[in-house]
Amino acid sequence: MSIRPFEVNVPHQVLVDLRERIGLARWPDEITGSGWDNGSNLSYMKELADYWMNNFDWRRIEAEINAYPNFIAELDGYRIHFLHIKGKEKKSLPLIMTHGWPGSFLEMMKLIPLLTNNADLSFDLVIPSMMGYGFSQKITQSGCNVLLMGELWYKLMKALGYEKFGAHGGDFGAGVSTVLALQHPQNVIGLHLNYIPGSYTPYLSDGENLSPEEIQFENDAADWYTREGSYSHQQKTKAQTLAYGLNDSPVGLCAWIIEKFYGWADCKGHIEHVFSKDELLANVTLYWVTETAHSSVRLYNENGKVPLRFTKNDFVRVPVGIARFPLEEPFPPRRYIERGFNIRRWTNMPAGGHFAAMEQPELLAEDIIAFFRSLDKG
Repeated sequence: MSIRPFEVNVPHQVLVDLRERIGLARWPDEITGSGWDNGSNLSYMKELADYWMNNFDWRRIEAEINAYPNFIAELDGYRIHFLHIKGKEKKSLPLIMTHGWPGSFLEMMKLIPLLTNNADLSFDLVIPSMMGYGFSQKITQSGCNVLLMGELWYKLMKALGYEKFGAHGGDFGAGVSTVLALQHPQNVIGLHLNYIPGSYTPYLSDGENLSPEEIQFENDAADWYTREGSYSHQQKTKAQTLAYGLNDSPVGLCAWIIEKFYGWADCKGHIEHVFSKDELLANVTLYWVTETAHSSVRLYNENGKVPLRFTKNDFVRVPVGIARFPLEEPFPPRRYIERGFNIRRWTNMPAGGHFAAMEQPELLAEDIIAFFRSLDKG
């Protein structure tokens, strides 16, 4: 077990090659007037690619990342990249925060000052890159799933000297954080989520049935995956085929990711109402320079082998806070979640979608602070 400082410094030639590849993109046609209906809009992708090639400055992004303490942990034979930022107050609560796909640790950057400088309750933040994402190790053996990462996160927090800590997550990060709370309730003081793991199904005892609202949710979720879930099915079943294009074409990678930022965010049909070009491209460029398009989406297949189907003894007993952002779909009703989670706080947010930490960092930070502060008082 070792932990060493880390600094992001992508080789110059990688960035030169990226610009050259963008300039050589072979563009498709599109159905006239289709906008975003069939996927990433052609005119916007051309606009974004031009900005990426001529204006985007990855070195500025590197400087922003390196302004915070970055580390690499060698743990159980795995290499884990993480940020570790101490809270400014005398008493700071340790909190490990986990991102999802198609995001990265960059999602959490806006939360850092909000959570480390708060006078009411500050946090010691640990922000890892999931395995196969960013600067963490790409695992080429089967078995890299949220169960493995939950256990690695526990060992990482222990190695950092934190016996008791909180956990927060969205998307796949919600799965990792849920597993962490399930496996180590004596160490996790509270679990805060803005997403419920997609594979989660609660345990029903003999003779127990779902309510009409819960049945409607399951039907709505199935309908959502029929309309919007082709990406998930591809990534779960034939990720290797997808990888050739995403690893070779920066514009192809960009289009694959940007479609989700447009479709899953509360942007009201205008993606830059929520995200700047620099924010979008920082995330896409991270995937490109680390060549993690394939290793990241493999998680869909690996998690599919071990879905979070709760059995009789599965229950998240630690206190749970839920931040429900309106455009995060599909999202189970409270009763469905309560069958498996000890919900102590539920907040219906006025705005926001899937990328809550980027879209509505103030709202999310306020809810995290309020939740953990209530536990501290309780």
